[in-house]
Amino acid sequence: MVTEGSEWDLAVIGGGILGLASARELLLRHPGRRIVLIEKEAEVGAHQTGHSSGVVHSGIYYAPGSLKARLCVAGASEMYRYCAARGIAHERCGKVIVASTEAQLPRLQDLFGRGLRNGVEGLEMVGPERLREIEPHCVGIGAIFSPATGIADYPAVARSYARDIEAAGGEIRTGQAVIGIDERPDGVTLTTTGAEIRAARVLACAGLHADRVARLGGGAAQPAIIPFRGDYWVIRPERRSLVNNLIYPVPDPAFPFLGIHFTRRVSDGAIWLGPNAVLAFAREGYGRLTTNPRDLLETLGHRGFRRLAMRHWRAGAAEMWGDISKRAFLRACQVFVPELSIDDLQPGPSGVRAQALGPEGVLLDDFCFEEPGGRVIHVRNAPSPGATSSLAIARMIADRVDAVAGQSVRS
Repeated sequence: MVTEGSEWDLAVIGGGILGLASARELLLRHPGRRIVLIEKEAEVGAHQTGHSSGVVHSGIYYAPGSLKARLCVAGASEMYRYCAARGIAHERCGKVIVASTEAQLPRLQDLFGRGLRNGVEGLEMVGPERLREIEPHCVGIGAIFSPATGIADYPAVARSYARDIEAAGGEIRTGQAVIGIDERPDGVTLTTTGAEIRAARVLACAGLHADRVARLGGGAAQPAIIPFRGDYWVIRPERRSLVNNLIYPVPDPAFPFLGIHFTRRVSDGAIWLGPNAVLAFAREGYGRLTTNPRDLLETLGHRGFRRLAMRHWRAGAAEMWGDISKRAFLRACQVFVPELSIDDLQPGPSGVRAQALGPEGVLLDDFCFEEPGGRVIHVRNAPSPGATSSLAIARMIADRVDAVAGQSVRS
């Protein structure tokens, strides 16, 4: 039932893949519930979802027993089934995680054990000969082969979630940014650039602007969102045969990101190289020189960012140099595919990651929710692999919404 004085039972802020998946899940649980989703862009999935590399992760990287591990393993299986049922392009193509030095072998072995404990299917430790069978142009002294890893067209998934929402009776309003949240005992009023929206409850999945939207409703200043841009190069079409599927490095524990890797795209067969990880000068700063003074000043003024930068300045400087120098980027790629030449690289797309950061300079690696007054739930951090796990994460978020609303969760 609609709460007295409220137009909607629930308003969802944010039309990225998690906002869409959560609205969809709640409509499937509660047929007839009046749900509206509000997205500031002209179409859904315009930012992190639309700039994703398209990898369906297997769950190998995450601490055994952790929420991320469980959600990724379950979410990957669900994503494959969903794409198959909806006719969305996807492929369980497999990937290799390659050790290029002896020092990396213990970390590779630890990663293999972690994947086994997480229940990742089909993992195989391989030597140089087997690696060459899987990726004929890749070199390394050892690798993990993960056949459960794949690729999918996430923008198409997001559009399909949107169709599911509308088919279930929900409404999607694009081109409306939320600029005010007034939470009262009898409901919530959202002021948008298009109209006022009254709802009994609100779920905010605002991605790159999650902290700002939270502050509109009286939320805490921390954690803050720090935007990190990742730039890609692409292999020219005539040389795509150098890479069959996905090639990843062994993660460096001293650096908070995965490092440069090779990804085949399911939509067009392109091979993306990257991403690096450099500070973006705007939250939606997809170009190297795109700058938003407000965004940049907020980042530079954040105590946690300054501490993070001091701690990782060497790795950060290397990332910035690789972003500026095509030859430096090439050298990082040639560690794994030596046959690549400077002429094989063409400029590619960019993405911006919404990285939640605490005041002590520690990257948040877990989910963060906030409920300032009880009627609004803010998803302050939903870390990677968010797209892979979107259906599984949506169930967790919907459980949270139901619990806060005092309703029983699905039996």
